[in-house]
Amino acid sequence: MIIEGSRVMLLDDLGGRHILTVERRMIEVRRLGVVDGTTICGASYGDTISIGERRLLIVKPSMMDILDTIERKAQVISPKDGFVMPHHLDIACGSRVIEGGVGSGALTIVLLRSVAPAGRVYSYDLRDDHASVARRNIERAGLADCWELKIGDICTAALEGEVDAAVLDMPNPWDAVENIIRALRHGGHLCCYVPNANQLDRTVRAMRDTGFRELFMVENLQREMIVHDGGIRPSSEMAGHTGYLAFGRKL
Repeated sequence: MIIEGSRVMLLDDLGGRHILTVERRMIEVRRLGVVDGTTICGASYGDTISIGERRLLIVKPSMMDILDTIERKAQVISPKDGFVMPHHLDIACGSRVIEGGVGSGALTIVLLRSVAPAGRVYSYDLRDDHASVARRNIERAGLADCWELKIGDICTAALEGEVDAAVLDMPNPWDAVENIIRALRHGGHLCCYVPNANQLDRTVRAMRDTGFRELFMVENLQREMIVHDGGIRPSSEMAGHTGYLAFGRKL
């Protein structure tokens, strides 16, 4: 049974997805209209409701559903890159993570989902307009209790100490690595995400000079497979280059 305060997704016949927090009142949902929350309270996942002539299926939203439907102000890190970061950063429930460059908050949501409910993510961004969009997306994902947002320059800010990991998604991560290594605990991990090869070169040189070890650089490419009765083949489209990931460890 769905109770008040639950997050649900309404799925329409055309594949449109609408995520909301259930309340016993009329709820305005972007791109859908007004929904009577009392009709959802007490229902179960898998039930359907009607809004006008539209029938909508009530579904428990997945992480991918949340990321696919977030409000976008800045370019977001794709799931093929974002979801490998927690593995290489070795973060889990209770970990403390610093993030440089919040954008629209897609990666922030992935990090928060990894460390919640006992951990914390500290996000730094220079732009308040980007931060406002990220704040709405993270509140909508129900993860704001584990998040601290700070408007400022991560290269010079007084950062939290003894954190477990850090992620830099910014044009000049090499300017921040010295400040980051001071904030990391011994054995803590750093990931830098950059779109261009010259940025990767400069970033890796700075990480080495600063004292990061066990450096690992990677580019993730993803190709869907088409499976049907006539055979199996790779898709003619693929998720190609989006960015380079550089990982390092404070030792």
